[in-house]
Amino acid sequence: MADRRQKPIVKIASHARFSDMTNIRRHRPDYLIVLYMGLLMLLGLIIMYAIGPQRANVLNNAYGSNYSNTYFFVKQAISLSLALFVFVVMSVLPYTWVTKYADKLVLLSLAACALLAIAGWANWGIAQQTLGATRWFNLGSLGTLQPAELLKFSLLIFAASFLGAKSSQGKINDLQDTLIPLAIIVCISMLFIVVIQKDLGTGISLVSIIVSMLFVGGINKKNSLMALLLLVLGGVMLIVIAPHRIERITTYLKGDDSSTKDSSSYHIEHAKIAIGTGGLFGVGIGNSVQATGYLPEAINDSVFAIMGEMFGFVGLMTILAIFVALLLRLLKVMDHLVDMRLKLLAAGVFGWFGSHVILNVASMVGVFPLTGITLPLLSFGGTSILFITAALGLVFQLSRYTVHSSHLKEAQHENSSSRRGIGRSRYSSRSSVTRN
Repeated sequence: MADRRQKPIVKIASHARFSDMTNIRRHRPDYLIVLYMGLLMLLGLIIMYAIGPQRANVLNNAYGSNYSNTYFFVKQAISLSLALFVFVVMSVLPYTWVTKYADKLVLLSLAACALLAIAGWANWGIAQQTLGATRWFNLGSLGTLQPAELLKFSLLIFAASFLGAKSSQGKINDLQDTLIPLAIIVCISMLFIVVIQKDLGTGISLVSIIVSMLFVGGINKKNSLMALLLLVLGGVMLIVIAPHRIERITTYLKGDDSSTKDSSSYHIEHAKIAIGTGGLFGVGIGNSVQATGYLPEAINDSVFAIMGEMFGFVGLMTILAIFVALLLRLLKVMDHLVDMRLKLLAAGVFGWFGSHVILNVASMVGVFPLTGITLPLLSFGGTSILFITAALGLVFQLSRYTVHSSHLKEAQHENSSSRRGIGRSRYSSRSSVTRN
């Protein structure tokens, strides 16, 4: 007689709809995602407490404003509280409901970007202009809202659903049905973000989301090379049409040659000074010199350099280790999901989060040219934190529906012959697995 205590066997179809994944019995989620995210949030709050008064003093002296010493700390604490609330909501709100409105979210975010562009050209008060760029809605006492972050989140959901369906049908490499429609949506998004809002860093992170999904979805070498060529050509064009980007590339190519240094290299010079000053163990919390006005954007894009000054090399390596650990958890969740749509969703979050970390850190140490992009969960800014935690909340929810790696290997072995020559997704046919 069969053992009644045996775990139930559940039928799973990777080409099924999102709702069919409810056949997999929910299990304990990956709480390490919460742990690593919480550590980064707490560290970011400590940073704001330490350098917030210095930032307030710089702005008060430069622009005659009246920021209090606790302004940036309190605002960051509010942003993190809202982000935690959004994380909880996205971790319990059925993902089927979120994906159901993916196309409407994309249209809403594109409309918001269009409205921001119109408001900027018309000099409406609702559009906030900073350093020659219009990227935020000014909501008065409620703060600001960056529609580009909403666009990234909506494209993440939409592309996962769209590419997942095409992958399960064996059409991931179909130009007319898959790649061209996706390219059109991405190009329209890049027009708003990179050309109109002048935000190349956010544009790169958006492309990273799509590239991560295409790679996991099974795009072939021919289309990969074609896409790479188009990305390079598009990147060169976007750099050429913007003088400030050409200046950044020129500054990057100069390197550390002191004979060719000018004011354009000021930012990266002081970023390196901050990291170098920190030495092995740093100068201590609250003792940063560069945060007193020498290093631009000390609480935003340059926060990694400030942390290098305060915590030293050991501190930076610890922070990077937390980032790597969180990214590895995202990869693990992705690898243990069966439904291709959900796998692509997790892959997109990995591309989003990873691109921010790599671009920010690499630009601060001079490996990449400077790009205006935040360091996730550490930089000051409510909109960025809000949507990145929403994406992490979705992955945390999906971690309840993972299956054991042995069952994934069985499915891969059983279906290997059916995948050859048609570009079909990794787990494209039915298989029987037990829950993790």
